Amino acid sequence: MQITPQDHERIGEAIARAEMTTAGEIYCIVADEVSDYRETPIAWAAGAALVLPALALLLGFRPDALSNLFGGWTVAHVAANDATVLSAISTYILLQAVVFVVVALLTSIPAVRRALTPKAVKAERVHDAAMQQFIAKGLHSTAGRTGVLLFVALADHRAEVIADEGIYAAAPHQVWDEVIGLLIGGIKRGQPGDGFVAAIERTGQILSQHVPPVGDNPNEHPDELTVLAPRGKPRKKP
Repeated sequence: MQITPQDHERIGEAIARAEMTTAGEIYCIVADEVSDYRETPIAWAAGAALVLPALALLLGFRPDALSNLFGGWTVAHVAANDATVLSAISTYILLQAVVFVVVALLTSIPAVRRALTPKAVKAERVHDAAMQQFIAKGLHSTAGRTGVLLFVALADHRAEVIADEGIYAAAPHQVWDEVIGLLIGGIKRGQPGDGFVAAIERTGQILSQHVPPVGDNPNEHPDELTVLAPRGKPRKKP
């Protein structure tokens, strides 16, 4: 999903308008992805290697069938029964290894890997990434502790609103569900710019009600959308 230069301009203008009515500071970030979830293929492959061969045994599969199919195993100086047991165990281990490799390769496909990652894991990673950006951008150190971050992770289809303690102490927590709904709604329609603008306007209304402007009301952060580059790639200017 592409965010155009026109979207960047509209978002910047929306932030500026919203901040005129409040002492709060609004910052917007969009990330293509927050994690590669490399543990997902390993977890699925390990689970499949443990479960599928055992399930095959319960359904009547015999390891010696594979041994016979490929010519059998030869063991020197071992009794016939021991050789059969060793052959069956070796075949079972080989089957587990094959299942592990095949499932690991399939679940390493990015779309599959992300789809098989539990929602709770993705929610935690997106929240952690949003918190890291909240700190990195200095939103925790604004005057009055009134920084608000609107964070979207496109690949994970998730949005987060992080508000500093000055906001949490004033505004009810449930109002931020409305902001998230506006953000996600625009992205689902393929109009991320509209989603951000609507979310910013609603955030401005919330902030103006609970933290109105005081004194000179300086602008402490740039009125812009920050786009985080995909992991390992340089950021491109809009």
